[in-house]
Amino acid sequence: MDGTATLSRTRGPATLPDTDVLFQPYRLGALELPHRIVMAPLTRSRARSPGNVPNALAACYYAQRTSAALIVGEATQISMQGQGYAWTPGIHSREQVEAWRHITKAVHESGGRIVCQLWHVGRISHPSLQPDGMPPVAPSAITPQGKAFIENERGEGALVPFVRPRALTLEEMPYVVAQYERAARNAQSADFDGIEIHAANGYLLDQFIESGTNRRSDAYGGSVENRTRLLLEVAEALSRIWGPDRIGVRISPLGKSNDISDDDPEVTFGYVGERLGEFGFAYLHMVNPAMERMQKGEPADQRSLALVKLIRERFKGTLIAAGGFDAGTAAQWIREGRADLVAFGRKFIANPDLPERLRAGAPLNADDPTTYYGGGEKGYTDYPSLAQDRGEQPGACVDQSWR
Repeated sequence: MDGTATLSRTRGPATLPDTDVLFQPYRLGALELPHRIVMAPLTRSRARSPGNVPNALAACYYAQRTSAALIVGEATQISMQGQGYAWTPGIHSREQVEAWRHITKAVHESGGRIVCQLWHVGRISHPSLQPDGMPPVAPSAITPQGKAFIENERGEGALVPFVRPRALTLEEMPYVVAQYERAARNAQSADFDGIEIHAANGYLLDQFIESGTNRRSDAYGGSVENRTRLLLEVAEALSRIWGPDRIGVRISPLGKSNDISDDDPEVTFGYVGERLGEFGFAYLHMVNPAMERMQKGEPADQRSLALVKLIRERFKGTLIAAGGFDAGTAAQWIREGRADLVAFGRKFIANPDLPERLRAGAPLNADDPTTYYGGGEKGYTDYPSLAQDRGEQPGACVDQSWR
């Protein structure tokens, strides 16, 4: 069918009594959730350029997925300096805030809840994405392996090698915190239900936390206490704006994304979990350390499970686990106390009504990786729901008169 995403199917998990735990309600900070299935943040690179402003298509996309207990919105840059990919939305300009307000309205009118993930990419950027063509910033001037996704002179997406970043000075640290503060206030103005501090996946806060990317010898480097200083300063500042019961933090222990590494992740992330737990935040959102194995259908390795247990013990609050789950493993992790909620990413891309499909053991739409980044409706808002599969006429997704 023209203009419609791939309709191939993979069998969903059978409905089993032991998956019922996924559909129990849950109190998450200030929010009442109807079940335990969260939509993970998903970069889709469809913001309008110039200005990196989300458009009405994004309102449709999120409104379609409000059956999620909670939507963690796509990573959203807190400043021009914080951008690392072409066509990703920001929340630092008036136009961006107004656009996000239309999106949160669409989500709320559809009965959903959405938080804004605040993002500074640090060194995972390129001068073509930075103000005045400046080099990206980082804790230390270490060039990452890999390539940046930019818009070339023809207006197309292109991959180019990363460049050597500039190490932030001590005098700039308050300015970085101020970027987060402004974005947090803007998220309030845009009527989000909360915020998530992105401290995972090799981006700026994670670059400070992990020893492989932080070679500083000042108050922000060396010991684990110093390497986590910036994260804790941001956490404290944003707590004063939002209140801790509407804030989450994302971390990725044992993660390898964006050339990140740590010499002793058990010590580092055990400390991170303990310190973040002192704030009384709504949740800690952990990228599953065993994600790669579980995505291949393999059992989680013992080191990963031990690290999950350690973080669970240190962080005295709600833990969301994300990455590599199906209905069965998600229910297992909740039953065994490894997590309270489970976030799904790619499955939500292709299945806007994922909770309904998991509850019914219905077939899942297969996602199309060629449409993940950039483009329009194809692979974004055209994946069918079960209601459409049954031949029911869907209503209008959302008012698209604002563009």
